[in-house]
Amino acid sequence: MKKKATVAEEPVEMAPSEEEEEEEDSEAPVKAKRSKPDEEVVYQPVKLSRSDLYRPPTAEELSQLKETESLFHCSLLKMQMEELLREVALSEHRRQQIDSFTQTVTELLQAVPDSPEVEVSDLSWLSGAVKIPFLLMPKVTKGKFHMAPPASVDLIGSYPLGTCTKPRIVVDLAVTIPADVLHPKDILNQRYPRKRALYLAGLAQYLASSSDIGAMRYSCLHGNRLRPVLLLTPPDSSSFTVRVHACPPPGFFKPSRFHPQRNNIRTEWYTGLQTSQSDSSEPPTPHYNSSVLGDLLPRAHLQFLSAVSSQCSAFAKGVALLKVWLRQRELDQGTGCFNGFLASMLLAYLLTTHRISNTMTAYQLLRNSLNFLASADLTVNGISLAKDPDSTAPPLAEFHSAFQVVFVDPSGHLNMCADMTACTYKQLQHEASVSMQFWDNPSVDGFHSLLMTPKPMIRTSDHVFQLCELVKLQSSCKKLNLLSELMDHSGNYVHAALPFILSLLQQGLGQRVHLLTHSLSPDPEWSVESEAPKHKAQPPLAFGLLLRQELAASVLERGPPADSPKAAEFRQLWGSRSELRRFQDSAITEAVLWDGESMCQKRLVPKQIVTHLLRLHADIPESCVRYVGAMVDDVIKTGSEVPSTGEEVSLLVVQAYDDLSRKLWKLEGLPLSITAVQGAHPALRYTQVFPPQPLKMDYSFFDKEKTSRSLVPKEGKPCPTYITPITMICHMEGSGKWPHDRLAIRHIRAAFHINLGELLKKQHNYTCRPCPTHLDVWKDGLAFRIQVAYHREPQVLRESVNAEGLLVVRDNEEAQALEMATIHKPLLTSTLHGLQQEHPCFGSVCRLVKRWLGAQLFSADITEDTADLLVASLFLQPAPFTSPGSPQVGFLRFLHLLSSFDWRNNPLIVNLNNQLTATDYTEIKNDFMASRESLPVMFIATPKDKKLSMWTKRAPSVQMLQRAVMVAAESLKILERQLMDGSQTQDVRVVMRPPLDAYDVLIHLNPKQVPLLGQAVDCPAVTFSRGVKTGSVAQSGGALPVIDYNPVTLYLAELREAFGDLALFSCDPYGGTVIAVLWKPKAFVSMPFKTSQVSARSVEVTGEEVNTVPNVEAILEDFQVMGKGLVKSVEARTEKWMV
Repeated sequence: MKKKATVAEEPVEMAPSEEEEEEEDSEAPVKAKRSKPDEEVVYQPVKLSRSDLYRPPTAEELSQLKETESLFHCSLLKMQMEELLREVALSEHRRQQIDSFTQTVTELLQAVPDSPEVEVSDLSWLSGAVKIPFLLMPKVTKGKFHMAPPASVDLIGSYPLGTCTKPRIVVDLAVTIPADVLHPKDILNQRYPRKRALYLAGLAQYLASSSDIGAMRYSCLHGNRLRPVLLLTPPDSSSFTVRVHACPPPGFFKPSRFHPQRNNIRTEWYTGLQTSQSDSSEPPTPHYNSSVLGDLLPRAHLQFLSAVSSQCSAFAKGVALLKVWLRQRELDQGTGCFNGFLASMLLAYLLTTHRISNTMTAYQLLRNSLNFLASADLTVNGISLAKDPDSTAPPLAEFHSAFQVVFVDPSGHLNMCADMTACTYKQLQHEASVSMQFWDNPSVDGFHSLLMTPKPMIRTSDHVFQLCELVKLQSSCKKLNLLSELMDHSGNYVHAALPFILSLLQQGLGQRVHLLTHSLSPDPEWSVESEAPKHKAQPPLAFGLLLRQELAASVLERGPPADSPKAAEFRQLWGSRSELRRFQDSAITEAVLWDGESMCQKRLVPKQIVTHLLRLHADIPESCVRYVGAMVDDVIKTGSEVPSTGEEVSLLVVQAYDDLSRKLWKLEGLPLSITAVQGAHPALRYTQVFPPQPLKMDYSFFDKEKTSRSLVPKEGKPCPTYITPITMICHMEGSGKWPHDRLAIRHIRAAFHINLGELLKKQHNYTCRPCPTHLDVWKDGLAFRIQVAYHREPQVLRESVNAEGLLVVRDNEEAQALEMATIHKPLLTSTLHGLQQEHPCFGSVCRLVKRWLGAQLFSADITEDTADLLVASLFLQPAPFTSPGSPQVGFLRFLHLLSSFDWRNNPLIVNLNNQLTATDYTEIKNDFMASRESLPVMFIATPKDKKLSMWTKRAPSVQMLQRAVMVAAESLKILERQLMDGSQTQDVRVVMRPPLDAYDVLIHLNPKQVPLLGQAVDCPAVTFSRGVKTGSVAQSGGALPVIDYNPVTLYLAELREAFGDLALFSCDPYGGTVIAVLWKPKAFVSMPFKTSQVSARSVEVTGEEVNTVPNVEAILEDFQVMGKGLVKSVEARTEKWMV
């Protein structure tokens, strides 16, 4: 009915879009008949015929609806962006502070005294306190120098342009070096850069005596050691920094001297060795040239950008949004970054080439900029802002021959992306492309993903590795014969070797990776009283790999045929690892075979490739490569000979299940046929933390029980190994013979369990044990628990007859639990099994997540099914990332999701099988907001559960979710620091150790009686024999061991039943030997005496009042008595509670 009503209303609203003739004829308001001439006209709505009322919308109307929907999405995004722009804009008060301080600095700089002329190499005029911000390598160069007041002091950069944003406020000040200090030939052999550094040191020496200047430090502009800058902060604040640049007078050097093919560093001067080569045969120094040329042009660039921004009112806001987008992706700072200056120039390029309009909003400017970045490859087709370059300007092809990325400034002489590597630009392109993919997606919170979610490398790349001892890159330069590159980069061996290392890795990893990225060396900062830091002093160089899942773990690298011309090239790349191999298709080719038996070893094939290539071609030993691609995986590893993270065992379990399922289908002799067999256990979707291992029982450990011939552990032996029952739901066909009474249905199901057991024993010799609720089957060393289900049973459980004899249908927990077990869990298992087939590391991420939840004592609150759905959301809606490609990165993103998602105001929508439409998303959010107070605190919606969040209905509580969010945030911070900071003690298990200080009582268990002790986070000192032998497992037959017996779980259940109203009980289900007890806040409130409520309470009489309070001593004693043989000790932390 609801659908009809909405359809009926639409034509009335859409009537104005009809053709004019129809409007005049049928849609003119109908006037009521007049009784008197001066009566008011009464308008009545148009009456539409039934055919018009239910007429389907036209193509034009559908188009309008779609446009309205996308406009709403865009308008919301625009409003959020406007709010963000207000947040990052500088306040008027801050501007006044900046203006006042820059005025003070300018006045001080103009009063710099002259000094006598000395040789450039003579530093005696500098006081001992202030050092020169330059690495003098080689020590000596020609030239004279003296200090003099600057020719001019000007504001440049983002502040005068209006694009300066918080939180990192930097104001640039250009100090023009007087012309008489410089010489036209200073462009040679680092003379100008050294004079520039000396001039900055002279300024620092003078400013050091002023009380108007706070802290003074040196830095380098975008990590370029040839362009040091002086950082000044006011004495009373550190909220902004003034960055002083020393520049030559405009036009002092001829731009043509700095072409990419020109040489300005002589080999003889740099090496100190006599050479016979002439100037014409010297290698070009394009990076050195662009560094010097960059100092000539800042004022011209400011004038150009000011002219462009004056014509586009939203220019400054567009640049601000682009800067925020870059900052979140860590692309805006460091050597070769895409900084705010380049962002401004990119917008200027799009405006001057009319790719965007001057009337566009900031939202549109950002969108078009990202669209351009995603589609334009500046590594192949560079762009230029020079409209009418002079005749001496080099062509783009010349820039491409010297630089990896080309973006030429308005003068036509300077490549503004000179220091950027092709990998950094490819990363920028990739990020822009990913952003454009989810920009218009109504199911994604575009604003949050675009501009509010940080993307550090460790959380973005599937694998990360670091080069730790950067000094080793000196030998790499020697091995790769990079003398000319070293000269070009003024001895910076890190930047000289980096492009060659990236090219080598790209060649070796090939199709295994979508993207190879690297960290941008941060701008060094040091005190004006310290020497300039050495090149090796920077943090380790980090590299990120975005893996191609289907190829990354392949152990075989197949090369060209042996007689191919490319075979020699292949052998040269791989060295001794390359060998001739014959394949099944009779081809004989070069090939490299990497080590790896289990999936967790194969995942690290990229590590073998990286270490081999770096050692072979760059002289970097394996000890210098710190590979952090799979460090966290250790906590779910099993197996001593071949370590595994569970994929192989999970596959065995699924294969055994498939075999049993087929045999159930083919059973003969059942009174009703089987309509469906479904798995309902995490192991069957590859997400069980430690999947069930096929076991061979050691009969000497057990006695045989007389009647059922089952294995029972002998007296005094340790608790036998825990055998997980793998749940299967077996649906029987409907029939009129099924009873309509709940008890009778249970009896029929029990009879089916007996019948199934007999048939499986008879036809396949499986050992079976039927029970009223299930049938246990021992097959291939695994225990399968088959539950027969009848599709109408939940309905029967909801039906009851009242006193009047009427049939009443009422929902109840018993029916819900049965539906959950027989319908929802099997459906979730099959859906997530499909997700595992699409994303091979989905199961491993789930196992890591659930291991962490268990270790941090949250497994009772965030159940296995809930955890699997949370992880599924990371794969189905990864924005702003791509789907996780390794267990570790998936785990880090889970911690970020749990700690940063707004659980209070948003539902987490998991679009399984992509069944939800944009309308469904809107409906779910609206229903959620309307009923928020009555819904679970953690609300997870799926296509089959849009309104109730059945998976989180009972848990977690508000308090437990808050604690989980807090612990996840702290775990993420500690783990990312552990992974990226090699100087720390390496122990990633620290995030798996729960803080027990918050608990009131700790119940310590006897390790001998903890069957899963071997799964503990920290390996136990002592292990126990638990009735299992090594060797091949029999497929059928054999005695049935004790199934699903875990004394810790049973004891925990008893504690919760007896004392659940007084305390919370938590334990790590995977080998935990401590049960942590937390008294509930209201547990110790005295209550009026009632005979029904005296359990574990003592009576207090005050006057005529008789109250009861918990008897803590008796309760602690009960803990010990109830767990006799299992409990080792009870540790009461008396300061935490009041008796």
